[in-house]
Amino acid sequence: MKKNIVALSVLAAISTSLFAGGNVAVIAPVVEEPIVVDNSSFYVGLGLSAVFARDAAVSLDFSTAPGQDRLGNVTFQAGYNFNEYVAVEGRYTTSFTHETNIEMDGWSLFVKPQYPVTEDFNIYALLGFGGVNLDSVTTKIVDVDDTSFQWGLGASYDITENIDIFADYTNLANDMDGYFYTSTDQTQVDVDTFNVGLTYKF
Repeated sequence: MKKNIVALSVLAAISTSLFAGGNVAVIAPVVEEPIVVDNSSFYVGLGLSAVFARDAAVSLDFSTAPGQDRLGNVTFQAGYNFNEYVAVEGRYTTSFTHETNIEMDGWSLFVKPQYPVTEDFNIYALLGFGGVNLDSVTTKIVDVDDTSFQWGLGASYDITENIDIFADYTNLANDMDGYFYTSTDQTQVDVDTFNVGLTYKF
């Protein structure tokens, strides 16, 4: 009986406090929203390319070698980063200088897997398809106009939030059919490029 009286007294006191405007603290649950970082972006770039075009039977040689010509190209690129790990990229390259006999232009479409080693330094691969056109600028017989699988490896470094510097190697032709210093027999041709340049991310 005494317990019931005590319980009723406490209940009455609480009720009186509420009706008298007593302050009751109500704690709302805190819901944390996840932070979503958008790493997608369009980009464009411009580079200089050292191009080595040669008969496939001739090994790559950085000096003058029979069956090989060295070219200087300008390379344009445009791409889209889906995120920090995958991009797609298109390239177009054309000659502005040549060592002896050849001028070249070519196009490429790449899938670009990439990996951020640090906040500013990335490594990447290029896997895709493209075309190469080689023509003679002398009386030598050079005629290559074909498409093939293309690939490359490279790295980039963020100079600023929007500007990157990049350096990469691409194999634009491997055993591509054509005429290379011959007017009678079709041969196979390899084309390798070493590229450096800048990209701008929008």
